[in-house]
Amino acid sequence: MPDLSHERHWRAAGFARIAGIDEAGRGPLAGPVTAAAVVVPEDYEHAILNDSKQLAEKRREALYEEITTDPRIVWASARVEAEEIDRINILRATHLAMARAFEKLDPRPELALIDGRPVKSFPGEHRALVKGDSLSLSIAAASIIAKVERDRIMLAFAECFPGYGFERHKGYGTAAHLEALNRLGPCPIHRKSFAPVAQLELKLDLR
Repeated sequence: MPDLSHERHWRAAGFARIAGIDEAGRGPLAGPVTAAAVVVPEDYEHAILNDSKQLAEKRREALYEEITTDPRIVWASARVEAEEIDRINILRATHLAMARAFEKLDPRPELALIDGRPVKSFPGEHRALVKGDSLSLSIAAASIIAKVERDRIMLAFAECFPGYGFERHKGYGTAAHLEALNRLGPCPIHRKSFAPVAQLELKLDLR
């Protein structure tokens, strides 16, 4: 289970205010990539808070409400839409969403703990932590916010673009999504730079 051992380590090294950062939505064929940055109190503890991928949807939703309404916790979120993902690529878009979330925090943290690999051009001091969402409570909280907000965005898109099943697969490349994509063609929130969508668009252009 995640704890604050990494945060304590870096506080001892002189970084007083530390944020955890994570993202959601790198892999889907549609919709935005989202990111969240979270600063929890130094004495923060939680019995069930974990990597969002390890938790059921109802538990994520409950944790989201708990985290975002806790006056001791400072947090921010950001997103990069499909059109911008296509323009700059998904890796840069993910890094951009993380940077935007971080920059929204006030006051600005002295250090960010980021799930995964180092982030080029990040607008602040940071340390990468592989599988950080299962190690750090700050990152785990960020993973919950990023995941729940993205899921809610996709539920809204499901109403705007019916027939694709966004309310079920949230834009991921499931068999049902690929079948709908072939039947209906891409919609405005599909990532046209992603292979299944790009290949379909090429077929449509050749008809």
